[in-house]
Amino acid sequence: MTIATRPDIPHYTPALPTNEELDYADLAIIDLAKAATPEGRAEQATKARDALREVGFFYVVNHGLSQTATERIFDIANVPFTQVPDDEKKEHVARMLEEGSYQGYKPRQYWHVDGGVRDQVENYNLNRIVTKKQHPQALRPLLPEIDQFARHNHSVLHEVLKLLALGLEIPENTFVDLHGWDKVGETYVRFMKYYPRSADDEEKSKQVWLKGHTDFGSITVLWSQPVSALQILSPNGQWKWIRHIDNALVINAGDCMEFISGGFYKATIHRVVQPPSDQRGYTRLGAFYFAIPDDNVKLVPISGSPVLDKVGIRRRFEDGNAPTAETWRKGRTSAYGKSSLKKGEEQGVEEEYINGVLVKHYN
Repeated sequence: MTIATRPDIPHYTPALPTNEELDYADLAIIDLAKAATPEGRAEQATKARDALREVGFFYVVNHGLSQTATERIFDIANVPFTQVPDDEKKEHVARMLEEGSYQGYKPRQYWHVDGGVRDQVENYNLNRIVTKKQHPQALRPLLPEIDQFARHNHSVLHEVLKLLALGLEIPENTFVDLHGWDKVGETYVRFMKYYPRSADDEEKSKQVWLKGHTDFGSITVLWSQPVSALQILSPNGQWKWIRHIDNALVINAGDCMEFISGGFYKATIHRVVQPPSDQRGYTRLGAFYFAIPDDNVKLVPISGSPVLDKVGIRRRFEDGNAPTAETWRKGRTSAYGKSSLKKGEEQGVEEEYINGVLVKHYN
């Protein structure tokens, strides 16, 4: 990113990586530099396909931003939480329940986690078109940099979507065409900050900070950071930690990708838990790009894939009853952490129905 004059803002210093021995997930690493040649592209497409089908997560490296540029993004990510007064934050609270939109602040203690404990995570969300809404005063000088960050993420998103299309042996722009930059939609940048909790809350919630869930969009881009807390539910039913890799991206599929790929690419269940002992007491700052198909996209399986013809398509609803991306994300956004959940048949699982689809939450 090149900005003529960058505003001077405080530097964010995260905790050092943990020294504890954790049970890490074995994730594939997709190297975008290797995708520049036809042979390398085919290889990376196969790796991405298998990773997203079998595990649901993978890393991306050589994505085009330097380590220094990434550190600047985390400095910017901290501004909404440290440089904006509480009164001003209240003026920019997202209308999640009313409008099914995350644009703006998600305050702390908005979601119920477990055992009567509410969350201690605050986030600030900006539509990829950063000028669509007014932002707090402290963020306005930073909007040119955030705009470039959003555009960079969208470029990475398109590269990932092309690889996933090639993995299904369909034209590489098939999924790209459902994620337009200038189309109407809610694809957004999220800055997110977890705060340490009391020992009492940790006990009541069984050390879970954000219960197991799937993302509701198509692809989530997480900029790797050193505080270990993210876990995924592996195919064998075990929770595995996500390892931090400097300047890497962590990619996962969400509901919309599972729907439009006919169940081939899995929306993987993941959660956030208390960090290991040598990282407790630190905040955990995150930078994300949540991709959602354009609002008018019907969430029906794509056609014409020899791969899907071979393995079969798994529909979550009849094509005629399939919701649009707008309907699905509004339903998931307004319900999350607010709806009344029922105990499922599986131990530790709670359930709800959204647009006729069973959605599970894992504690």
